Amino acid sequence: MANTIAKGSAVEARRFETPCTISVEQSSDHFHAHVELAGNVELNPGDKVRVHGDAITIPFGHSATFDRTATVTRAGPLARTATRIAAYFDMRELYEVSFNPGRIK
Repeated sequence: MANTIAKGSAVEARRFETPCTISVEQSSDHFHAHVELAGNVELNPGDKVRVHGDAITIPFGHSATFDRTATVTRAGPLARTATRIAAYFDMRELYEVSFNPGRIK
């Protein structure tokens, strides 16, 4: 893994490449694409992952696994805090939903 610094923003971010495995399934039971980073890389709020390579398409009823390379960009302290605050307010929207029968007074 190579560490580099992404310049051009107010807060510099660490960036590195790592191998990854992509598992894709498209069937009547499952429809998913999962990316697993090698080396148990822990992602934190605000971190970004970009998987490199051509677009993946598989026919209906099939599943496949692909090995690719991904670039992980670590969020700086300011971006991490902003992501946590935004996530908090996004979660608060769920609290406004009520499943009580009848009219709200």
